[in-house]
Amino acid sequence: MAEIMSAVAAKILTRGEASLRLSRAVRGSKTLALANGCFDLLHVGHVRYLQASKRQADVLLVALNSDASVRGLKGEGRPLQCEEDRAVIIASLACVDFVTVFDEPTVAPLIEALEPDVQCKGTDYTEATVPERDVVARHGGRVAIVGDPKDHATTELLRKLKQGG
Repeated sequence: MAEIMSAVAAKILTRGEASLRLSRAVRGSKTLALANGCFDLLHVGHVRYLQASKRQADVLLVALNSDASVRGLKGEGRPLQCEEDRAVIIASLACVDFVTVFDEPTVAPLIEALEPDVQCKGTDYTEATVPERDVVARHGGRVAIVGDPKDHATTELLRKLKQGG
């Protein structure tokens, strides 16, 4: 069990570590996909999104919204799980190579630093509505809309739980 947790912990990087290990200059011919989200209560839609994101490049980095960022997006009472726990859960998935936490409203600063080849967004976006699309394009990357239809949502799961099923 300790070996598994150690391997998972090694996948969780600070922003500085991510820059050192995954910047375009360092990664050479390997391609990098960046996926992001809150991942507050992991569900099948998240898993399918991350699996599809991994198929876009050699390496998948998941940028996880910080606790403060989730509160700003989702409101008081969220996140349900702290960023450290959410990072461990996401890093435990086989399709995820690395996880880092970000505090900004968008992942644009991380895109500026890492210059990913692909920014992956879920099907609740179109290429035209991705907030960071211009930053991605400026660095020679592309946006990929991946995953299954947005039929799953943490907010909906929480509503069902409150109603008793």
